[in-house]
Amino acid sequence: MGATGTGKSKLSIDLANRFPSEIINSDKMQVYKGLDIVTNKVTVEEQQGIPHHLLGVINSDADFSAEDFRCHASLAVESIVDRNLLPIIVGGSNSFIEALVDDEDLQFRSKYDCCFVWVDVSLPVLRSFVSDRVDRMIDDGLIDEVRVTFKPDADYTRGIWRAIGVPEMDQFLRAELTGFIDDETRARLLVAAIDKIKANTCRLIWRQLAKIHRLRDLLGWYIHRVDATEMFLKRGEEADVAWEKQVVGPTAAIVWSFLQQRSEDVNHAVTMNSILMPSFAPKSPSLAISPADLATAVAAATR
Repeated sequence: MGATGTGKSKLSIDLANRFPSEIINSDKMQVYKGLDIVTNKVTVEEQQGIPHHLLGVINSDADFSAEDFRCHASLAVESIVDRNLLPIIVGGSNSFIEALVDDEDLQFRSKYDCCFVWVDVSLPVLRSFVSDRVDRMIDDGLIDEVRVTFKPDADYTRGIWRAIGVPEMDQFLRAELTGFIDDETRARLLVAAIDKIKANTCRLIWRQLAKIHRLRDLLGWYIHRVDATEMFLKRGEEADVAWEKQVVGPTAAIVWSFLQQRSEDVNHAVTMNSILMPSFAPKSPSLAISPADLATAVAAATR
């Protein structure tokens, strides 16, 4: 969990390379097909061969609700667990995660234990980073990507058209379509559009953080906070070292501790069931990885 731009997707892939896992996307814009730059989808290369679920699979005009996510994600979790792997759910759409975990009849919590990790970055540092990231997205082709899919009659309250980076470009692209726009006006409208993207991204960050605090402070979710600020203050190899030391290592240790405790709980339940009810086979969830293998994985992750 965490605000946009904090490195959640990168961390999920790093963890999946250390624990046998598959990743479920819980970003409400990344579930849609298309606009990969606008929605900051991880590329195939960045995925490093780790299977990703609910990433770029929904038609762009569809309304994909929190309830839709709950249904699809529940099936994905069940499939992953049945294959003795760990499901890693990653994304900034906390309403999706809440709908999945705290469903009305609490079916999810009755089946699964959850380990929540919040990747946090100091707000001044994060605001500066996401501003620079928008500039990089522009350099990477955001304008052309939106221009190709631009629909003058698009409903910006539906589907992927809600994604930050699309409505903000509307006035600029409409002016282009007229064919009567001088260079000065074009430049002014483009600057205004980019400024809106940056401002709305900052507003999104505030909303995402407010929801995390609500889940933690009002609903009582136990959420591990991991501070990634140091990595964002460094460059090059120093940033990579800080990421491994300050984010990946501690998070891998959190996951290891969570699974170790779960293993002990299951083993205790099996022992008690065998003592109290020897004629019945105990029903216990399988672990995705044995404690011995987990220890090896975490040792490698935290070296």
